[in-house]
Amino acid sequence: MSYETIEKSRVALTKDDFASDQMVKWCPGCGSHAILAALENVFPKIGYKKENFCLVSGIGCASRFPYYVNTYGFHGIHGRANPIATGVRVSNRQLSVWVISGDGDSLAIGGNHFIHAIRRNIDLNILLFNNQIYGLTKGQYSPTTKFGAVTKTSPQGTIEEPFMPGELVLGAQGTFFARVVDNNLKLMQEVMLEAAKHNGTSVVEFLQNCIIFNDNTHAQITNRDTAADNQIILRDGEPMIFGKDRNKGLILGDRGLEVVTIGENGIREEDILIHDMYQQDAGLHLMLAKMQLPEFPVALGVIRSTSAPSYDQLLEDQIREAQRTSKIRNVDDLLNSGDTWEI
Repeated sequence: MSYETIEKSRVALTKDDFASDQMVKWCPGCGSHAILAALENVFPKIGYKKENFCLVSGIGCASRFPYYVNTYGFHGIHGRANPIATGVRVSNRQLSVWVISGDGDSLAIGGNHFIHAIRRNIDLNILLFNNQIYGLTKGQYSPTTKFGAVTKTSPQGTIEEPFMPGELVLGAQGTFFARVVDNNLKLMQEVMLEAAKHNGTSVVEFLQNCIIFNDNTHAQITNRDTAADNQIILRDGEPMIFGKDRNKGLILGDRGLEVVTIGENGIREEDILIHDMYQQDAGLHLMLAKMQLPEFPVALGVIRSTSAPSYDQLLEDQIREAQRTSKIRNVDDLLNSGDTWEI
């Protein structure tokens, strides 16, 4: 079942319909509060009946999400949210399944499940909270922690290169990848709505702040004084322009992407790349996903959204074809099939 075929609500729902009666127990200032507010705003816009939503989580601060949204939910174990969600989606394609997971939960102990859910293109919406730290277990470094960062488990600084979630998703043949920051409510809602419409695995990376154990880890990107120059919001069909004065842009040069200034060295606005999130070739999408400060702005918005059959759709087609062609129609047919012996 795609976005168009899941049963819609006959009455208009509001954010209040999805608000749980549970006390939200995240730290004051945690970015998860804003993500929760965005999701509660988006669900009514998607338009499904409340009972057609299901949230699945693993372990970590983000894993409390199913308690805080008034829908069906499943609180799983560490790293196992994606296989649980796979079972939920395959068994009931009338459910819109949302996986809530952190950078430790999905990229460390759950890394294998994460990449194979993406490779299979199961119709799941994976919300990946990336605060570059283990928050619930009190500040150990995670697979996305910056090289050299001093943490509880790296007192001399980490000596591991971090994962880049976008690179991982595209390397696993992902059909949808987006990135947002936790202080831009409008963009979060816009991206989550696009994720819901996508037929297949959608992954949205949230650059989220952990105010207790990794405060300001994304500050260069999220700080309102520098955001215009340090982030570029991509929208399909629009030129890749950014900057406080909207005079910077991206072009494709001999060595890949380059940042240029419009009006300098003969650069015109017509020379700036136009974002095409639907193109099948992932080459440019990968370059956009990998951009880092200070050489490049960080890409936000929907970076990739391509069309491919989903695993659950193909599985349902396969089951229907087997039912159509099978000679076994009931238990008697089964028991009398093959070789039999009389004693």
